[in-house]
Amino acid sequence: MRRIPHIRDARPHDDYTVTLTFENGEQRLLDMKPYLQTQVFSPLRDLSLFRRVRVVFGSLEWPGERDMGYDSLYVESVPLVES
Repeated sequence: MRRIPHIRDARPHDDYTVTLTFENGEQRLLDMKPYLQTQVFSPLRDLSLFRRVRVVFGSLEWPGERDMGYDSLYVESVPLVES
């Protein structure tokens, strides 16, 4: 079974997406808009709060202990293809 890599870097964008760089060098794009409809993540509609994402133990975390696991982030994100 293939091990899902941890996140090494996260770059938030003003359209509520996040570019994720995983420890294997792979870059993927996560669209957080669907999650902003949930009670846990709805405060992140405040763009200044959304931009405060950070990588903690290979996963993402926002203020208020809002976090997502690296495995879910990998599955829910799409590969970025360089053109």
